[in-house]
Amino acid sequence: MKIDARSVNATLNAPGALRAIVLHGDDAGLIRERATIAARAICPDLNDPFRVAILGREDHDRLEEESTALSLTGGRRVIWLREVGDSVLAAVQRCLAQESDTLVILEAPGLASRSKLRAFAEKDRHCGVIGCYPEEGRALEGAIRHMLAGHKVDIDPDALGWMVERAGPDRAATRSEVEKLALFAGTGGRLGLEDVRACVGDAAGVSLEDAAFAAMAGERETADAAAERALVTDGSSPVALARVLLGHIHRLRRVRLAMDGGMGRAEAMRQLRPPVFFKRTDSFGQALNAWSAAALLQAAQDTQALELACKQTGSPDIVLGLRHVARLCGLAQKARRRR
Repeated sequence: MKIDARSVNATLNAPGALRAIVLHGDDAGLIRERATIAARAICPDLNDPFRVAILGREDHDRLEEESTALSLTGGRRVIWLREVGDSVLAAVQRCLAQESDTLVILEAPGLASRSKLRAFAEKDRHCGVIGCYPEEGRALEGAIRHMLAGHKVDIDPDALGWMVERAGPDRAATRSEVEKLALFAGTGGRLGLEDVRACVGDAAGVSLEDAAFAAMAGERETADAAAERALVTDGSSPVALARVLLGHIHRLRRVRLAMDGGMGRAEAMRQLRPPVFFKRTDSFGQALNAWSAAALLQAAQDTQALELACKQTGSPDIVLGLRHVARLCGLAQKARRRR
């Protein structure tokens, strides 16, 4: 059965009668984090060899064997499978048909909506299916605040807004940055804008953001360099690039529509949450000058098509991502010349 967003934390912390949890989506870091929470809810010591079995792709054939094993020390067992696809469906079905209280956790990043495993799990009352997608806007703000609160650290609103803009699409990278900030602030500390700017590094997806802002402003050289650095040097995924581009395009269109409705540019930009980081306002303004609301809508649709294309098996996703950035730059440059 599908687990709705409001019930995710409760389900992970108390799996109850669930026999299997399928974690799918584009955020591999969030998938791993949620799998860890669910596993620890059953066995706090993940290094316990009698109660926890972690199986990589090459060990998936051990699933049935592990599911019938007994815990020599007592307590419920966890079988944690990584890099899962439809190939494990038959084994999962056989495991669920047996009498056992073992919890099977399946990490399935990128599992398609038409996946047979996903379809089965969504209909089975003993299975919980949880989507793990990159957070943005208020959801990301809340996640960062919650992480910092766990370290008893507070953060100023402008510092939080700056960090949200810089945060990449991977939860693991974001958590790494938050833990670095918490260590910097210390228990009971408070983070200001300068503190966050001093601590947060390129691991939070700055190259992707640079590429998005430059592409929509028509700055071809900067956009190409940033996109290549993100995809080739830093190892960011083209799907992540598409999501950062899409988020930027949606924010531009929101301001563009407000301006078309008679609102001034400055006032329209102030309504954005999180606000545009002050060092990027010029680039944001250049993009507003270049793109109409209709053109931004088309750009958003084209970027969504890019994400789908990048998810196809065997697709030249890096080439597709770089080509899309170049195309957006060209459209922005043409629009600026016409104006």
